[in-house]
Amino acid sequence: MYATFEHSANLELAISSLEKNGIGKNDIFAVPLTNRKLERKLFDSIHHTDGVSLLSTGAALATAFSVVGASVGFRLAWGPIYWGLIGAAGGFLCGFLIDFVYYKVVKKRQRLLRGKNSEVILIVECDESHCDTVERILWHHFALGTARVEI
Repeated sequence: MYATFEHSANLELAISSLEKNGIGKNDIFAVPLTNRKLERKLFDSIHHTDGVSLLSTGAALATAFSVVGASVGFRLAWGPIYWGLIGAAGGFLCGFLIDFVYYKVVKKRQRLLRGKNSEVILIVECDESHCDTVERILWHHFALGTARVEI
C-alpha cells in the first residue's frame, strides 16, 4: 500500500496507528520528497514542453482583429492590407499578454492558495487481509492519496 502525506503530525499518528493494528516497524517505510522550489518556465524549448501555450489565444485574436482591421481598412487611408496586418499584430499582442498574465499571476496565485503538496510517500507492506484496514487508517489520518499494489 502506498500513500502520500504532508509532513505533519497526522503522518506520525498514521504510523503509530498502523503499528497498533499489527503492522511491524520493518513493514513501514516513509520517504520524504523534495518539492520544486523554482517556478515553472512559461517558454518551452524544443526539448521540453509542459502543455501550456502562450500562442493559441494570440493566434485566435490575431485572426479576428485582422478581419476587422481589413474590413475597416477599406474606409481608412492606408487601405485594407496595412490595417489587416496592424489588426493581426495588435490581436496577437493582446492574446499573448492575456495568456502571459493569466499563467504568471492567476495560476500562480491558485497554486499558492491550494498549497497542499505531497511531502512524504508512505509505503506499507501488508497481507491482503490487512489492506482494507490499512487504507481506512491512512484515509482517517488525512492521506492526500493512496494506491494499492497487489503482487
